[in-house]
Amino acid sequence: MYNLIDNNYKKDMTMNKQIEPCYYGDYLKLTQFLDAQKPVSGKYGEEAHDETLFIIVHQAYELWFKQILHELASVLAVFKSDEVKDQQLTTVVHRLKRVVKIQALLNQQIDIIETMTPQDFLDFRNYLVPASGFQSIQFKVLEISLGLKSEYRIDFDKQSFYNRLTNEHREFLQALELEPSLFDVVQAWLERMPFLEFGDFNFWQQYKQATDEMLDQEQRIIESNQLQSAEEKAQQLKEHQNTRANFDALLDKDKFEKVREAGRFRLSQRATLSALFISMYREEPIFNLPFQFITCLTEIDEMLTLWRYKHMMMVQRMLGSKIGTGGSSGHDYLRRTTQSNRIFTDFFNLSTFLLPKNAMPVLPDSVKSALDYHFTQCK
Repeated sequence: MYNLIDNNYKKDMTMNKQIEPCYYGDYLKLTQFLDAQKPVSGKYGEEAHDETLFIIVHQAYELWFKQILHELASVLAVFKSDEVKDQQLTTVVHRLKRVVKIQALLNQQIDIIETMTPQDFLDFRNYLVPASGFQSIQFKVLEISLGLKSEYRIDFDKQSFYNRLTNEHREFLQALELEPSLFDVVQAWLERMPFLEFGDFNFWQQYKQATDEMLDQEQRIIESNQLQSAEEKAQQLKEHQNTRANFDALLDKDKFEKVREAGRFRLSQRATLSALFISMYREEPIFNLPFQFITCLTEIDEMLTLWRYKHMMMVQRMLGSKIGTGGSSGHDYLRRTTQSNRIFTDFFNLSTFLLPKNAMPVLPDSVKSALDYHFTQCK
C-alpha cells in the first residue's frame, strides 16, 4: 500500500488552504464498496460461486455508466447555449473520446462474464426474478440523454420501458424525456451553421450537378456490365434509382420532409446538409473540430450497438430461447433492439452523399478565406 498523501497537514501555497490528510481506503469508501456484494443464492442453500462475478461485473457497469453520464452532462451544458466556442468544442471532443474508450471497456466486460458457463448461471438465475437489466436507471438515463426517447423505440420497448420500475424512477425518467437530448441540441447547433449560404456562389447547385454526373456514370457502368444477367442488372438499376431518389430528396425540402416522415432521416434537412458539408470539407481548419465531434457521436452509437449485439449473443449463449428474468423474449428482443434502437444513424448515412475529392465543387477564394484561419505578421 502506498500513501496518497503525507499524514501531516499540508498547506497549498497558491490557494492558502489547509488540506486535511487523506487515506486511500477512506477516500474511495472501500469498506462500504467492497461490502456491497451480497449473493442471494446463499439464502437458499449453498452459495453459487459465480454469483459474485455476476454482481461485480454489473456493479462495474453501473460505475462506468455514472462516469459516462458525468461526461455527457458537461457536453449537454455546452450545447444548450446559443454559441459553442472552439475552446469548448476541443474539451467536448476530448470528453467524448473518453466515453468511447469507456464503451470499449464495457464491451470487453461481456467477455469476462462469458467465462461463466450457462449451467453455472442456472445455479442462481431463478433467485433474481423479476430483477433485470430493464431496471438499470442509469442505462435508461444514458439512452434518453443521447436521444433514444420512447417514440424512437421498438414497439415492445415502448410498452415495457417504464414497466417494472418504482413510481419514483418512472416519474424521473418521464420528466427527463421532456428535456432536450444530445441529439436535439446537436441538431440545433448544426442548423445554426452559417456556411450554407455563400452570397453569389450557389454551392448546392454545383453539388447537384456533380452528383448527377457521378450517378449517370454509375448507371452507364451498370448498363454496360456484360458479366451480369438481365435480372441482376435490373435489380442493380432499381437500387441505383433509389440512390438517385435519395440524392434528389436531400436537396428538395418537400421531398426531404416526406422521406423524413417515413423514417429515412431523423435530422432536419438543414442539419443534414450542414453535417454533410462539414464531412466533405473536414480538412478546412474551421471544420476539423466539428468533424471530430460528429465522428465521436458516430463512434458512441456504434459502440452502443456493438454492446447490444454482444449482450444479445451472450444472452443466447446463457439462456438459449428462454425468456429474460424481466419478462422480455430474451434473445429475440435484444436482437430487435440491436437493429432498431439507434440514435445517430444519419451521421452513418452521410457516406451515401459524399463525392470523390476530385469531383467536389471547388470553393471560390472568397469562401475559402471565410473558412480559413489567417494570421497577420507583426512588422
